[in-house]
Amino acid sequence: MAANNRRMSGKKGAQVGSGGQRRRGLEGKGPTPPAEMRKGHKKNRLATAKSKQAARRPAPRGRGGKSASELVVGRNPVVEALREGVPASTLYVQQFIDNDERVREALQLAAERGGINLMEAPRPELDRMTNGLNHQGLVLQVPPYEYAHPEDLLDAAAEEGEDALIVALDGVTDPRNLGAVVRSVSAFGGHGVVVPERRAAGMTAGAWKTSAGAAARTPVARATNLTRALEQYKKAGVVIVGLAADGEVELGELQALEGPVVIVVGSEGKGLSRLVGETCDVRVRIPMPGGAESLNAGVAAGVVLYETARRRA
Repeated sequence: MAANNRRMSGKKGAQVGSGGQRRRGLEGKGPTPPAEMRKGHKKNRLATAKSKQAARRPAPRGRGGKSASELVVGRNPVVEALREGVPASTLYVQQFIDNDERVREALQLAAERGGINLMEAPRPELDRMTNGLNHQGLVLQVPPYEYAHPEDLLDAAAEEGEDALIVALDGVTDPRNLGAVVRSVSAFGGHGVVVPERRAAGMTAGAWKTSAGAAARTPVARATNLTRALEQYKKAGVVIVGLAADGEVELGELQALEGPVVIVVGSEGKGLSRLVGETCDVRVRIPMPGGAESLNAGVAAGVVLYETARRRA
């Protein structure tokens, strides 16, 4: 009987307990998935590679972009930055640091401001972070500055129901001059500052300090191409006024200051670049009875902003 059962088990056909597997095997499995979803297919491998690249790609920036993060290095610079309200994300303190008055003040200021992480790090780590600079055991990390878009400054003026008052800097590379201009724009009711993306000062810790807190209230916009940005302002009905030692109009005679205006300030040595100068509607000179050849960007912008505010008062 056992032999007979073995012979029977070799026959073709459904077996007891098969559960209808053969019947299910005849059923359809639905439409064939696209090649991009079929594992092992060439298109699937390409799609997977593209998704990985997208995951590694940085997140999109704001309309005006962001600067790189910055490190303020050394006890005095760190304390001064914290005193002046320079934005900061992390204060790094060397392990076993000599706890002098400046270290204590830095720790106190960081704690009072809140939102600043305090991190203790060994000296070799701080050396690596600062590329061997003399950090004296204190390093302050300044987060990236988020620039506005040049059009945002016009929008700000429109929201306030005012004629636009904007300063554009052409070839100004000293962050302290940028900070001084931001401070003057804030003081005289301006709507912001425009700087080129390349070969120009940006909103560094030095610019923040010189602005004396005004950078927190006055937007700085960054233009990929300053000439194109000025042309867009012109199309919006804004008069472009360039400052030049040989300008055809004296500041006191310039009526354009009473309406929407962009004041363009060049570098102290070279002045306005050729293309920017040609884009200006008018070039104005500041009278200087004392005989000085030129003023630095911060002072020149302050003089014109004061005259504009006086006219509009």
